[in-house]
Amino acid sequence: MEQWLVSMKKADFGAIASRFDIDPVTARLIRNRGLTEFSEIDKYLNGTLNDLYPPALLKDMDRACGIISEKISQKKRIRVIGDYDIDGIMSTYILLSGLKRLGALADERIPERIRDGYGLNENLVKSAHADSVDTIITCDNGISAYEQIRLAKELGMTVIVTDHHEVPFDAETSAQIIPPADAVIDPKQDMCSYPFKGLCGAVVAWKLISCLYSKHGVPQNEAENFLMFAAIATVGDVCDLQDENRIIVKYGIEQLAHSKHYGLNALMSLNGLDPAAITTYHIGFIIGPCLNASGRLDTAEKALALMNAASENEAIDLASELINMNQSRKEMTEEYAKKAYEIAESEELSSDRVLVVYLPDCHESLAGIIAGRLREKYNKPAFVITDSESGAKGSGRSIDEYSMYTELVKCGGLMTQFGGHPKAAGLSLEKDNIDMLREALNANCVLTEEDLAKKIHADMVLPLRYITESLINDFEKLKPFGQGNPRPLFVQKELSVISPSVVGKNRNVVRMQLSDRSGCRIPAVYFGDADAFMEYISDKKEISAVFYPAINTFRGVSSIQLTITNYR
Repeated sequence: MEQWLVSMKKADFGAIASRFDIDPVTARLIRNRGLTEFSEIDKYLNGTLNDLYPPALLKDMDRACGIISEKISQKKRIRVIGDYDIDGIMSTYILLSGLKRLGALADERIPERIRDGYGLNENLVKSAHADSVDTIITCDNGISAYEQIRLAKELGMTVIVTDHHEVPFDAETSAQIIPPADAVIDPKQDMCSYPFKGLCGAVVAWKLISCLYSKHGVPQNEAENFLMFAAIATVGDVCDLQDENRIIVKYGIEQLAHSKHYGLNALMSLNGLDPAAITTYHIGFIIGPCLNASGRLDTAEKALALMNAASENEAIDLASELINMNQSRKEMTEEYAKKAYEIAESEELSSDRVLVVYLPDCHESLAGIIAGRLREKYNKPAFVITDSESGAKGSGRSIDEYSMYTELVKCGGLMTQFGGHPKAAGLSLEKDNIDMLREALNANCVLTEEDLAKKIHADMVLPLRYITESLINDFEKLKPFGQGNPRPLFVQKELSVISPSVVGKNRNVVRMQLSDRSGCRIPAVYFGDADAFMEYISDKKEISAVFYPAINTFRGVSSIQLTITNYR
């Protein structure tokens, strides 16, 4: 059963509305996003690049810049080691491009998901040493690579870590375990005083390049040219669009509208996207999956090649390949998601509070996506484990009430490797330990039935008569929407459904009019199981609905339309 939760945060909405020239409803929405002080609200509404925090506030930033500057002047070989997802690809692109701009003798390696696994590994360290690499710089990984970095140091290499993941900690003492690198830049370190901890890996990499550019006299507008890549990584890695992330994404999307980058332009064009109308949705659900597809089904080097494409024709060829890969990925995902649902609903697993689903034949790169599907469908933490060359590998996706990384620490002895965030994690283990891991996770789990109930968070009850084009346009000031800054959702009860009709070849759209008891009537649409919706309303005089309003323009005529997300 869904729980509908309506925010009831209090504030002087009239004062906020007056101070910032916004509607009182919009003021309430801002308060619901945790902002109370006028200075916070001003930054939220009007923040500029001048409001970003100085890179030097990141622990070890100055040390890293000093080391890298010395290596550049000495013409030492530098290798950037990234990751195969969108954040790792963008991190690698930003670091490598920035270093080469400074004259560094630099190259890169992105691990292959199946052969190498996540992040820095022993083979990559030995390969770098064999290639006479002097300095390794990690991006979007490294904070968990204690033994690999120790090996690199024993081989005489310099190592700089740039990462944003949770820092491993001792389960008994809770003390963080910092790898023995020459510099470690990760805002989640206890000793790091950086004001905002929610950066993605690409933004950490961008901060390093920005600091290096300042040190070497490169104009800061050149550093700002990387904003659109940092923005894509922030959205693609599902980071909270709060504080400076919000500013970075806002300005990055503006850059995309005027982009001259061959790779991104080809990706937008072939996907039928208008650069001037790009939103976080397009990044998260169209651009991002195409970039991720190469790291899932082939090698992320192809996505990086697209970022480095030197001509329009080269970019179009590479973008086409990535789009085709993503289509294959979608088809494979649907096939194995169905199998995962069947297993999750089996007698053995149906009562588990933490789902551990074993799909031996599934491509291991799809495990995280399918785990996300399971979490969404059942509102439970979910792990999907597949066979790999070295045993078994898995990915997990969690609900807000369950810290996946913390719970894995408690079961650390059952795995050969693991890491991640509260909401997502990756792991490797022996096949014989899969059932034991499932048992241990569930034995340790303290989630209640209330925790496992799907929660729908609405901003406020909103009578239909309040909804005007002016109010909807006011909501535009709250963009970009995404994780941590959701699209405003409203709830209203006692709504009559008038003239509903199912449209679409897949019968997944219902068009109708909604009317309240005052007689106010507004066109509405529902996307989902249309037949279930029609059956539900067949014997109901009125329903309650969660919805968001928008301006729908058709053949040059604009009108208000509500989109129903949930009903009962």
